[in-house]
Amino acid sequence: MGYQFHYSRRGSHQCPGVLFLHGFMGSHKDFDRSIAALATQFCCLALDLPGHGDTLVEGDITQYTMPQTAAAIVAWLDQLQISQCFLVGYSMGGRLALYLALHFPQRFPKVVLESASPGLKTEPERVDRVRHDRHLADQLEADFPTFLSTWYSQPLFQSLQNHPEFERVKTQRLHNRPAELAKSLQYLGTGLQPSLWENLPHHTRPLLLLVGEDDRKFRRINQAMADCCPMAQIRIVANCGHAPHLENPAAFVDAVQSFLVDQPPPKS
Repeated sequence: MGYQFHYSRRGSHQCPGVLFLHGFMGSHKDFDRSIAALATQFCCLALDLPGHGDTLVEGDITQYTMPQTAAAIVAWLDQLQISQCFLVGYSMGGRLALYLALHFPQRFPKVVLESASPGLKTEPERVDRVRHDRHLADQLEADFPTFLSTWYSQPLFQSLQNHPEFERVKTQRLHNRPAELAKSLQYLGTGLQPSLWENLPHHTRPLLLLVGEDDRKFRRINQAMADCCPMAQIRIVANCGHAPHLENPAAFVDAVQSFLVDQPPPKS
C-alpha cells in the first residue's frame, strides 16, 4: 500500500497484543518505559507513523491522511497475522486510534486514548485549522530547531518542559525529517481529520480516556467525550499535563494495565 512501517516488538507472542501509536514528532521509542513494564503481560508493538522516524511512505500526499493511514495499519496487522489487539494512542496517535476503534471495532476490543480528541465539530473550525497547520508546516520546514522550541513553549506542554525527561525528548524529536513531518502535520492534523464526535455515541467497545490533571483543555474535551459515549470512562492522571506517559509513567502504566487485564481479547 506504499508504506514500509518501522516498528518494535517486545513481549511473548503468546500474550495479548497491544499496539502503541505515538504523538506528533514522536516515534516508536516514546513508549519504551511503559512497554518495559507491560511486556511481561502483553506482546507490545510500537510503530513510527507516516512522516515520523524510519517509516517510509511511497506515493502522493493522500498516503498521510487519516483514512489512508488507518487502512494501512490494518493491512500491516494482517501481514503480521494479528487479527485483534488492544490499542493505545497518544495525542495525534490518539486521534488515529479513535478513528481505528470506530471504523474497525472488531479489530480493537479495548482502546486507550491519551490526551486525544475526536477532532473539530464544525466546518469553519476545520478550515481555520487547515490554514493554521499549513502555516506551521512552512515554519517547520524553514527552521526545524526553532519550530521545535516554539512548539514546546505552548501552555499545553508547560509541565513537560519542567520535567527531567524534557531535554531527552526534545533531542529525540530532532531525529525526524522536517519535510516528512510537515506532510504529517498538514494531512494527519486536526484540520483535515474527519470529525468523529457523531460516531462516539454508537461505539460498543470499551474506551479509556486518559488525561493529565494539569491539562485543562483536554480535560474539557475528554469529559465531553465521556458524556456522549456510554462505553468511555475517563481517568485523570495526577502530577502531569499533556503527556502522562512521559511525565508520570508509573501512573500511566497502572491505568493501562488495570484497564486491559480485566478481559483480554482472544490470542491472535
